[in-house]
Amino acid sequence: MATMVLDIGGTAIKSGLYTDGTLTDIQETPTEASRGSDFVVQRIKEIITSYRQHSSFDRIGISTAGQVDPVRGQIIYANENIPGYTGTRLGELMKQEFQVPTAVENDVNAAAIGEFAFGAGKDHKNFVCLTYGTGVGGAIFSDGKLYSGSSYSAGEFGAIVTHPEDRMVEQDMFSGCYERYASATALVKRAMQLDPALDNGRKIFQRLEEPDVRTLVDRWIMEIVYGLTTIIHMMNPECVILGGGIMEQPYVSEQLREKLYPNIMPSFRHVLIEKAALGNRAGMLGAAVLEHFS
Repeated sequence: MATMVLDIGGTAIKSGLYTDGTLTDIQETPTEASRGSDFVVQRIKEIITSYRQHSSFDRIGISTAGQVDPVRGQIIYANENIPGYTGTRLGELMKQEFQVPTAVENDVNAAAIGEFAFGAGKDHKNFVCLTYGTGVGGAIFSDGKLYSGSSYSAGEFGAIVTHPEDRMVEQDMFSGCYERYASATALVKRAMQLDPALDNGRKIFQRLEEPDVRTLVDRWIMEIVYGLTTIIHMMNPECVILGGGIMEQPYVSEQLREKLYPNIMPSFRHVLIEKAALGNRAGMLGAAVLEHFS
């Protein structure tokens, strides 16, 4: 029997069927997250119903944005990208609707599980996984197990304070934090200050030979290094897996390796820096095998 898998993001919901290590019937549906939690939950139900019309499955696995209590299948906290999502009992709602076991996990945790089971983490028991996109998400594997922390929220690497001089917590909990400087969003924001036409990563790297653009990118890469330096010294991983579309740029991975190792103690330099291997399917593959990591 197959597992129905979904990866719920603020922009799109990816879905598919997983059987014996293979994803099939992969689809992508706009989330329309701004319409709120009730709308998104209904959309999820509609997607699953459409699969059930032509396929059978005996369980559901869900990777989703937000902090997740995987025991209850509940969203502990989500920002306003999906209004009203905090508190949603997603697992319970899907189990009631479709009468099959349903597992729910945070999207970065699910991606890390996918990488551990099928990708860049396959040969490692102790690693951290970070994704650089709208923000910076993280997950921790310790001795071959996902480390969730006391309230299922470990790995919030984006909240590391790297610029205390910019900290204004009363106005913005993430002010001065890693994701404000090292995310893909941060790179694009700074690039648009240089030239408003540089409104996405692809355009930025197409103009990398321009000195001003290269300087901007190099400064952004150092912001990534600052956070990784802290994480590596704190966690002592054997591997760091880096995900997000921006990490597909060869210049980024080359420069990260060149600049990171001089910033960490010699006894930590055995750490491998790996690019995520599963791309945008990591979350779905992780969701497919959640029952093995509960």
